[in-house]
Amino acid sequence: MRNLAVVVGGLLLLGGAALVVIADQERAAALDAVKAEIVRVEDALARSNGENLELAEKLTALRAQIAEQDAQLADTTGFLQ
Repeated sequence: MRNLAVVVGGLLLLGGAALVVIADQERAAALDAVKAEIVRVEDALARSNGENLELAEKLTALRAQIAEQDAQLADTTGFLQ
């Protein structure tokens, strides 16, 4: 009976160790996936920041045109023509 208990205990110990190894591998894989997602999001953010800067420049130019046109429309005396 003692031998059976030793064998069962040994099997449980090996099974537990295998579970710990598998869980650690899955944790490492999940961590790598999260790191890859962070890199992807940072790249998308950098691209969108560049696009935002370009759009801000266009918006500034359009606002300047609008201000100029508003000044021309507001000039009732015709001095700015």
